[in-house]
Amino acid sequence: MKIKYFMSINNRILFEDNHLIAVNKQSGDLVQGDKTGDVILPDIIKEYIAVKYDKPGAVFLGVTHRLDRPTSGVVVFARTSKALPRMNKLFANHETRKTYWAVVEGTTPKNQDRLIHHLVRNTKQNKSYAHDHAVPNSKEAILSYKVVQKLDRYTLLEIALETGRHHQIRAQLSKIGCVIKGDLKYGARRSNKDGSIHLHARQLEFIHPVKKEPVKIIAPVPDGDAIWKAVSK
Repeated sequence: MKIKYFMSINNRILFEDNHLIAVNKQSGDLVQGDKTGDVILPDIIKEYIAVKYDKPGAVFLGVTHRLDRPTSGVVVFARTSKALPRMNKLFANHETRKTYWAVVEGTTPKNQDRLIHHLVRNTKQNKSYAHDHAVPNSKEAILSYKVVQKLDRYTLLEIALETGRHHQIRAQLSKIGCVIKGDLKYGARRSNKDGSIHLHARQLEFIHPVKKEPVKIIAPVPDGDAIWKAVSK
């Protein structure tokens, strides 16, 4: 078997059992294929499973949720056809608890707040626009944030999602004047050199779909980044 990606993913496995596998997604990883045709994260994980368990045939792996390409952090996949629909249901019914870290430019209006906006997705621009009130084709978006740490020019926020809309965190924070570092699409002053944005899916909690036990997965912040290093001490 030709091994292309095993070592690149081996040290990023955060959780693994017979039914699920969770990885620490890097910025740039694709959870789902797009027009670029770049290799997708599920294919890398399939190779990892095939190599580790010496599986000669096709490896099953189901996508249960997604993260934007420039975002990093916890992503969980289903390893069995039994777990996949159950995990999909957990996410659809908001029975998972997602915690994100975001480094934003400047400071927030409050040290903590609950934001409610109405998002409209523009598919041509691949962007969502946040409105204070309901408008045609909008969907309600709710999150809560609290300030974790302040630096000279940036602020680290911990964010709890109540809904799961397209680019929700990016759009809502931009709406209140707190653009995520590196997020040019939503108004950042400059891009990050590696094309990332400082948005990280820090923690994911849920009840295991088969074992019915609590699962809590925490993803370390990206290595080699001075800002992440400064705020994660």
